Amino acid sequence: MKFTKEGLIVGFALFALFFGAGNLILPPFLGFLAGSQWYLVALGFVLSAVGLPLLGIFAHARLQGSMFSFAEKISPIFSLIFCVFIYLISVALPGPRTAAVTHEIAIAPFFDISPLTTSVIYFLLVFVFVIKRSTVINNIGKFLTPAILLLLLAIIFSGFFTEYKPMGSNLTELPILSGFFEGYQTFDAIAALLVGGVIIISVKLKGYDSPLEIKQIISLAAVLAGLGLLLVYGGLIYNGAMVNSEFPQDVTRTDLLSGISFLNLGGVAQMSLAFLVALACFTTAVGIVTGTADFMAERINKPYAYPVTVFIACLLGVVIGALSVNAIIEIALPVLLLIYPLTIVLILLNVMPPDFITKLIMTSVVIATSIFSLPDALKYVVSEELFSKLQLYIPLSEYGLGWLIPSTLAFFGSYFYERKTSMVKASS
Repeated sequence: MKFTKEGLIVGFALFALFFGAGNLILPPFLGFLAGSQWYLVALGFVLSAVGLPLLGIFAHARLQGSMFSFAEKISPIFSLIFCVFIYLISVALPGPRTAAVTHEIAIAPFFDISPLTTSVIYFLLVFVFVIKRSTVINNIGKFLTPAILLLLLAIIFSGFFTEYKPMGSNLTELPILSGFFEGYQTFDAIAALLVGGVIIISVKLKGYDSPLEIKQIISLAAVLAGLGLLLVYGGLIYNGAMVNSEFPQDVTRTDLLSGISFLNLGGVAQMSLAFLVALACFTTAVGIVTGTADFMAERINKPYAYPVTVFIACLLGVVIGALSVNAIIEIALPVLLLIYPLTIVLILLNVMPPDFITKLIMTSVVIATSIFSLPDALKYVVSEELFSKLQLYIPLSEYGLGWLIPSTLAFFGSYFYERKTSMVKASS
């Protein structure tokens, strides 16, 4: 993998596109709950919030298309429905959540204005930043990401020199699984499908047209972004664990992050955290809106498609972004448990050798995953008694992994069926 200046800039931009609201407020709270078991939840969190997104970007580097390419082999209609669903979720939940987090941490402590006012100003700036497509990645990679990293490292590393110690654990399930499922809330596996397409288009707009060269740039960018995320997540989880005896157990995610910053940085904490939150959230919102607009521009292929989509996405962000962070997270959870398993299997299938991603294999795995991930999502909308009965019949359902065994069986069943069929044809 050749190290290049372009790969560095794109890597910085990719890190910033991944690192947003959830990436900032979730890890400290997870460490706070885990206490002395912080390293176990960190492992689970890194698997879902770093490992899966990296694989998603590597898949993009191979496909060099858009999110549509991930499921196109199954059926163009299915792929279109999947993409539309993902983009709708993105502009309706993680995008607006960045505005809500910005208000609660960066605006409300300093100014007496309403969440709606913050949301309006926030998405007006997003609109201005995104509307000129050709400059998006350069502006993020060269200017915004270095500022984000410097502020993050100041908060994290100052925490290593405190005398606080973790006290026990308040987790209600296995630490690794707690970390793994909390990683869902970052939306990063979904973000990989979304922003990977943004990166592909941006690299091509810079004049790169060789598939090998594009693959090298994106692969390097993925590794650099992954290393940055690994360092930041580990540091934030550790910092949360070290102070779990300093805050009440019912502390909110945003209050905990503010408290950690104050303990580590003292008087400059509020201002530093305000800038960090605003920058980190803003870059993620830019990535989501840009990715959605790119997709619509590709599908409609009209000059107005990109700016109109940007406008609609920002308008939706204004409305939902006025809600509280906790409200948006609660709305998101059942949706994530439904769509995340499907996103995971599509990423895993698309990084496998070509022999393993035939139409039959992909279709079988996707159908099995879709069916058996439904109960995990339905437990938030149906009675607990009914869900308990479903759990009895689906292995690993109590851990939120009811889809894992069926999708694995579908994969191997389809693979061996195709091998047997091809051997019979060859011998006849």
